Amino acid sequence: MFDNIEFANPQFFWLLLLLPAAILWYILTRKGQVASLKISSIKGFKSTSILPKLKPLLFVLRLLALAAIITALARPQTEDISTRTKTTKGIDIVMAIDVSSSMLARDLKPNRLSALKEVASDFIKQRPSDRIGLVAYAGESYTKTPITSDKSIVLGALREITYGQLEDGTAIGMGLATSVNRLKESKAISKVIILLTDGVNNSGFIEPQTAADLAVEYDIKTYTIGLGTNGNALTPIAYKRDGTFQYGMRQVEIDEKLLKNIAEVTGGQYFRATDNEKLEEIYNEINKLEKTEIEEFKYYKYEEMFRPLVFLAGLLLFLEWGLRTTVFKSFI
Repeated sequence: MFDNIEFANPQFFWLLLLLPAAILWYILTRKGQVASLKISSIKGFKSTSILPKLKPLLFVLRLLALAAIITALARPQTEDISTRTKTTKGIDIVMAIDVSSSMLARDLKPNRLSALKEVASDFIKQRPSDRIGLVAYAGESYTKTPITSDKSIVLGALREITYGQLEDGTAIGMGLATSVNRLKESKAISKVIILLTDGVNNSGFIEPQTAADLAVEYDIKTYTIGLGTNGNALTPIAYKRDGTFQYGMRQVEIDEKLLKNIAEVTGGQYFRATDNEKLEEIYNEINKLEKTEIEEFKYYKYEEMFRPLVFLAGLLLFLEWGLRTTVFKSFI
């Protein structure tokens, strides 16, 4: 019950040094406060009453009352803090994710798509004040989730993204154009696309350069990520009779020149992720580059707790006075 109690005037606790001084004074002066009578025998004055031995109780009650008063002067109080945040610079982000068959390559563990989903999930959780949307693309593209501030919806949609939902291929222009379409009406001060691919544009009816020009027109910054190891990777190359993929080593081909150009003309940056750790570092870097400015307001509510202590001190003093004038009257 005392965890949330603070003291507004803790300097008054120095007065507690009066207590040991008062105890010392009481011990030194107690003998002088008791009347003595010298007689030849005290046989006739012997009493079985224990009240004389309890007389120091009156002094103890005074000390407790003094301690309660000093504590009350220190102003114990509870503090209730409520916080309200105001986003002063909101960011709308669309993550464009390549879901072509090559994203099942195993140069990242367990494969490129699964590694991306894990890292992207952490990125989304670190953007509590931003609106985020998802676009999936392969040979064509579609909006998986419009921009929303509900992160549970975005995370759920991200988990649902798998290979096979779209015609195979790599339509970078389509993925970028769909992302631009999701952001062009946004009123956010900053609009960002994070486009990831592991291949070369080979599908779709919108050229990547045309989509990049649209991004520039709507003032949308684009970060591009090329995903895949340098050299060869274990990649799906054919279907087996049971419908599963047959894997084989294949040269990793990423159109880095195109991705760099898209990033440059839109004011973003290009990154190359060759393994799980590098992919995580890239998303952390983007997270640092795109900061949301948040203004925080704190409201403090104090509740004074000294009144019960003053009441307790008064009660102790009243009890001491009552005992002094009644029960202990004959011994004072």
